[in-house]
Amino acid sequence: MDLKEVMAVNLRRTRHDKNMTQEELADRASLSARYIGAIERADVSASVTVLGQIADALGIEPGELLKSSDGSR
Repeated sequence: MDLKEVMAVNLRRTRHDKNMTQEELADRASLSARYIGAIERADVSASVTVLGQIADALGIEPGELLKSSDGSR
C-alpha cells in the first residue's frame, strides 16, 4: 500500500471515529468536500500543507494520517 492509500484509509477511519461528515471536515480544514472525498478514495495526493490542515481539523498529529497499520512502512 503506498502512502496515498495509507492516508486515505487513515483519514476515512479517523473521520468516522470522530463522527464527522466529509462536509464538516472540509469546512473545518478550509477545503472542499469534493477534495476530501478524492483524498479518501486515494484519487489525489495531498500536499504537506493540506495534510496539516486536515490533521488540525481532526485534532490529531499529521503523522497519524501516514502511519501504516500493516508494518510495511
